[in-house]
Amino acid sequence: MYQLLLAVCINGDPALCMDRRLPLGEEMNMMRCMREGLVHAQKWADDHPDLELKSWRCITPEKTPKPLEDFMVEEVGDGVFVHRGRHAIPAPTNLNDTSNIGFIIGEEGVAVIDAGGSAAVAKAALFHIRERTELPIKYLILTHMHPDHVLGAQVFRDEGAVIIGHRKLDRALKARAQTYTDNLRRLVGEEGFEGSAILLPDEGVEGERVLDLGGRTLKLEAHPTAHTDNDLTVLDEKTGLWFLGDLLFAEHTPALDGSITGWIERMKTLSDREVTGVVPGHGPVLLDWPDGLAPMQAYLVSVAKDVRAAIAKGTPMADAVRNIGEDHREDWVLFDEFHPRNVTSAYKELEWE
Repeated sequence: MYQLLLAVCINGDPALCMDRRLPLGEEMNMMRCMREGLVHAQKWADDHPDLELKSWRCITPEKTPKPLEDFMVEEVGDGVFVHRGRHAIPAPTNLNDTSNIGFIIGEEGVAVIDAGGSAAVAKAALFHIRERTELPIKYLILTHMHPDHVLGAQVFRDEGAVIIGHRKLDRALKARAQTYTDNLRRLVGEEGFEGSAILLPDEGVEGERVLDLGGRTLKLEAHPTAHTDNDLTVLDEKTGLWFLGDLLFAEHTPALDGSITGWIERMKTLSDREVTGVVPGHGPVLLDWPDGLAPMQAYLVSVAKDVRAAIAKGTPMADAVRNIGEDHREDWVLFDEFHPRNVTSAYKELEWE
């Protein structure tokens, strides 16, 4: 049996592209696929006027990436589940399974919190959801723009989920879509990339919003610039469990892509919230609050202090990046991959104070 692999882009926005797999039936062979493929591809494109067909090719199902056999999900509260992502750089061996994913089951539907870093990761999460419920997936909530949290979105869109994010998420993803997809394709390979895509949110949150899953409500909160300028958190009001996305890192070196002063101040403001536990964007699936914040807060405060001191002394940014924060090296995983960027971002921000 052969299938068509279609490369399609959203009309009017050629940076937002994805791969779609089109089954052709048991009787299809390569010769027929090559001869008839364009007709099938064009018919599919005609049925999807919001998408533009860029290319097609014949493939065999055996080229589907191997499933993530060690993908595990833990129930951290009644009807609240979390998958712990790996502390790793995206690679064909992990398919960008590098961030935490959550899902919450109500009486009438399911909400997924973050889509994972590829379609393969999202499909693994979907498998675990369907092991537990056949209820519709009503919402996919994206906590922020980073690719390890958003590139599996098409899997949940195909399930009928409404995609919700911070009101600034739409703009942030449009600006980075091509870079994110190009990088993932390079890092995990063509087969690992298949089906992964940047999708724009259907709805944006400004301030707060409540979602009803039937028998339980989720409180969504959009935050001012901190980790990014589009951080969104999710509180399950039934259990008191709070999904913080990448506003909270544990074990994994924090990644600054917003404002270090904003991040420090925001977490200080949120530290007195009364919740039963928090789920970080990276690290253990459940932490106490605010105790789980202490290591990251200490790291950010230290970086900001040392950068300010370097600026006051007239230390060039390149020297500051090389020397600041070495005393934190043993505290964090992937330190060399993320810490220099944090110092660079902090220096660029704080030199204008």
